[in-house]
Amino acid sequence: MRVAVGLSVVGALVAGVLLYEPAAADYGNRDDVRAYVSETAAAHGFDPEALMALFAEARRKQSVLDAISRPAERVKPWHEYRAIFLTPDRIAQGAAFWRENEEVLSRAAVEFEVDPRIIVAVIGVETRYGRNAGSYRVLDALATLSFDYPPRSKFFRNELTEFLLLAREEDKNPRELTGSYAGAMGYGQFIPSSFRAYAVDFDGDGVRDIWNSPSDAIGSVGNYFHRHGWRGGGIAVLPVQTSAEVPEGVANASLKLKYSVGELRAMGVRIPDMSEDLAEDTPAALFRMETEEGPQYWLGLHNFYVITRYNRSRLYALAVVQLGNAIAETVSKDATMASANATVASE
Repeated sequence: MRVAVGLSVVGALVAGVLLYEPAAADYGNRDDVRAYVSETAAAHGFDPEALMALFAEARRKQSVLDAISRPAERVKPWHEYRAIFLTPDRIAQGAAFWRENEEVLSRAAVEFEVDPRIIVAVIGVETRYGRNAGSYRVLDALATLSFDYPPRSKFFRNELTEFLLLAREEDKNPRELTGSYAGAMGYGQFIPSSFRAYAVDFDGDGVRDIWNSPSDAIGSVGNYFHRHGWRGGGIAVLPVQTSAEVPEGVANASLKLKYSVGELRAMGVRIPDMSEDLAEDTPAALFRMETEEGPQYWLGLHNFYVITRYNRSRLYALAVVQLGNAIAETVSKDATMASANATVASE
């Protein structure tokens, strides 16, 4: 049985309503789009005519192509990248978000065994706690990247398919969902495949709403990290010192934990003995971060690697850790001050 893109889409098509202007890229008359539609309709039971009508409304966005060619993780040194996210405003907003959602964060920390500071920091880095979740139509972004960005067209066509499936499963109009230039959505900026795999209904209303429900967003980010192997209580990253003997190419060799703590020590990395996580056979990686004063070195452990599964960047992962620590410290200070004020008031 063939199924249209979604109930709301069918209604719009039947009514003959075009919610947006026709596409400048004319995706409705391209052979590569027709081939994609034919394959996708056959594989997933979509109505090919409805899909072609949908793509006829998709717009090619040059700004999407410009943005994907210069992500901050690739073009900025650490000290400039850090300055984007470790700001007083973002820290204060994160502390406010934590206080507003304290019960939900506590529940997520227990259910998913994930540090709440990491959940809050990811949402802070991604969208400034929902304030900047992206204004591109996901349809436009994914069509542009699927059909006009050859370097990653295969990846984005898969995400386009996931998006169409998401819209059908969640009864969403694919014309209306918005997100980033790469098609990421909601507080935590889930790409469609991540939404389908990891989004959860954490507020119990029967809907997975990462766009409007902070609870669902918190639960979904927590579930993502849980499913990727987060280890509760484990150190993610710590600063280390290096000697001249460290071989060239060891630092930043890979996001994967290619070495052991013992091997890195033997190469001249001076690692503090902080916990049992730092046993000699503990998998680790050495990262060099460029600052205005010179390079800093960091030891990445298992949970640091897990953060890079959310965004495959050492800069991103360290920014998340440092922002989370700053937010947690602010929340703790605020709580201590409030307690002290309450004590004084009661005397």
